[in-house]
Amino acid sequence: MVRFVGLDVHRDFCEIAICESGRLRSGGRVPTSPEGLQVLANTLGPDDQVALEATGNALAIARRLEPFVDQVVVATRTELRAITEAKVKTDSRDARTLARLLAAGLLDGCWLPDEKTRALRRRLGRRAQLVRQRTRAKNEVHAVLIRTLKGRPPMSDAFGRRGRVWLAELELPTDERETVDGCLRQIDFLDGEIAILERAIAEHALGSDAIKRLMTVPGVSLMTAATFTATVGDIRRFHDPRKLVSYLGLDPKVRQSGITAAKHGRISKQGASQARQMLTEAAFVAVSTAGPMRAFYERVRARRGSQIAIVAVARKLAVLFWHLLTREQDYAFQRPSLTGKKLRGLELTAGAERQPGRRNLATKNAYSQGAERARERELSEHAEVAYRRLVADWKATAPTKAATST
Repeated sequence: MVRFVGLDVHRDFCEIAICESGRLRSGGRVPTSPEGLQVLANTLGPDDQVALEATGNALAIARRLEPFVDQVVVATRTELRAITEAKVKTDSRDARTLARLLAAGLLDGCWLPDEKTRALRRRLGRRAQLVRQRTRAKNEVHAVLIRTLKGRPPMSDAFGRRGRVWLAELELPTDERETVDGCLRQIDFLDGEIAILERAIAEHALGSDAIKRLMTVPGVSLMTAATFTATVGDIRRFHDPRKLVSYLGLDPKVRQSGITAAKHGRISKQGASQARQMLTEAAFVAVSTAGPMRAFYERVRARRGSQIAIVAVARKLAVLFWHLLTREQDYAFQRPSLTGKKLRGLELTAGAERQPGRRNLATKNAYSQGAERARERELSEHAEVAYRRLVADWKATAPTKAATST
């Protein structure tokens, strides 16, 4: 007999509810600890199914229960409106609701990453937090310069070598000098922590064909490719690029009722915000250089404006990534010397030995020669022109709305 078990998870305990043969009953509580979860696992059967809400410790709990049951479903917040919007909300009721929804087949759950993907996600998430902290510290220094009427720094990077000398020579009140010096020490510490994480991410990327393949696209850096890979996981989960776009929250909202035509609004933003942000940043870089992406951006911008066009390019990048990974092919319009430079930077970030005296490194020689860069730029411009002609021919041969309606 299949049993459907709902777990209302807390930091210290799990409230249990069991749905069996259409009847709901309470299963008591167990501590949220390895020993307590083992006690729970010993009471479960191989045909049982377990549901719990996506929380900070949900993945660890699911990993411990998976070997003992048929299925563990980690339900998302959008699937649990019956819990989040309930007027009467207790641990017992929440566990019973989970068990009842699972028994009715209304919980699909979220995808649980493997251990390598989970570790990559955690490193990328922590790096993003440290980068935000570093940005706040830098903004605090700039606030001091504004308060003391020091104007803009005379160099592009106020926290580089020349910028540090300039900051040290400024005449500031004692309290403001303490603020600047403290922020600089904080920035140095954060730089070191970020470098440690970036090295671990680069080491992971060297063993990932998917990340290196995505880096062949101009504008896609290590962090963009790693964030996309960590968010999506196995690309085979998505049988269609539109499902991937929806997963990332880059699909437009649709409103339709009755006989009225459907109205499309802003993007849903339902997916991982960090991956969506990285794709948008990559889109800004991709449209700044010659290639099909710039032609696509300019075509959309002429009709819808620059902001919508950038989001459209981000969506186009997600679709492009799906095709590259499913077909296991590199980007056809890549710039080989630029790709080689990025891969060499990846090796250096991972701790490879620098060899400044060797001039026979293919990646270094190719990108350091202006003639090679100019040749590749010319090929990218040809690809952009070819895309524009393709769109023009398609518009010329496409059937009009009047013809399709008759």
